[in-house]
Amino acid sequence: MIEADIDLQPHNTLAIPAQSAHFARVRTLDQLREALAFARRRRLPILPLGGGSNIVLTGDFPGLAIQLDLRGLSLKSEDLGHTVSAAAGENWHQLVMTTVKKGLGGLENLALIPGKVGAAPIQNIGAYGIELRDRFSSLQAMEIASGEIHTFDTGDCAFAYRDSVFKGSLRDQYIITQVSLVLPGKWQPYIGYPALREYLQKRNWDRAALTPALVARAVSDIRNSKLPLPEIIPNAGSFFKNPVVDTARYESLRVAHPDLVAFAVGDRWKLAAAWLIDRAGWRGARRNAVGVHDSQALVLVNPGRGNGDELTGLAKEIAADVRAKFGVSLEPEPRYYP
Repeated sequence: MIEADIDLQPHNTLAIPAQSAHFARVRTLDQLREALAFARRRRLPILPLGGGSNIVLTGDFPGLAIQLDLRGLSLKSEDLGHTVSAAAGENWHQLVMTTVKKGLGGLENLALIPGKVGAAPIQNIGAYGIELRDRFSSLQAMEIASGEIHTFDTGDCAFAYRDSVFKGSLRDQYIITQVSLVLPGKWQPYIGYPALREYLQKRNWDRAALTPALVARAVSDIRNSKLPLPEIIPNAGSFFKNPVVDTARYESLRVAHPDLVAFAVGDRWKLAAAWLIDRAGWRGARRNAVGVHDSQALVLVNPGRGNGDELTGLAKEIAADVRAKFGVSLEPEPRYYP
């Protein structure tokens, strides 16, 4: 089951060339336990792999890369809502479309987000006004140190903007194996996000006639128009988080830049990282094998199949320039390995 010296380029959507000292594809919980036991005996670091859309390989990985191929999907309907449980290896977009095809609403705004189900809670994925935590019920995760399965509810996960306990105090301690979500029994479309609202208005879609399928189609069309397919142009989707600043910083930036794109988040403001990068002049920029997408400044691309140093070097250069020009720090969304 354990292979040696495996090329990870096919296993990351940025197509960065890198080798893993050891590699295992697991399809059952017992296989996952065996892989973790192998790593413990040799004191190897672990690299969990789902769709490979949220990692940046900065070099060869000296440990065990585990490709999670756990499958399974179940749906339980009750008067107050519907519970969907999916194994970590299920494709996220396919899960969304499965619920939509059944006429169930709640996940449609999260359509076409790349990756697998197991990675969704780690990042608290979100799009067009909805985050995973808005639909979350619980998850199961295997403790790396023991192979035991633990259940986490919403409070345990400490969800925040593109963040969770699995990126903080429990980082590298668990591998998520299953996620359960709750969809509302009485669905109402959420179309408050500007890009989504504009799309629907241009097509004269009546809110009363909207269905989960129509909203999912709209979200998919918008994403396809902005984001390149990794199979065609290697990328990891949105590379930077939208920075959140206090009101004083927001007001200062708005005076200097009246067209600043920002959204209120309580008493703070979330700035559009794409706007900052674009305004700083980086959209379409190239640095040898890597660059910034021509249509979406938030997406770093790797058309020349460059290495991790090239990609992270470009990210640092962009972040430093945005900080110098706007006084705002950008934080990468994907995790760097090793």
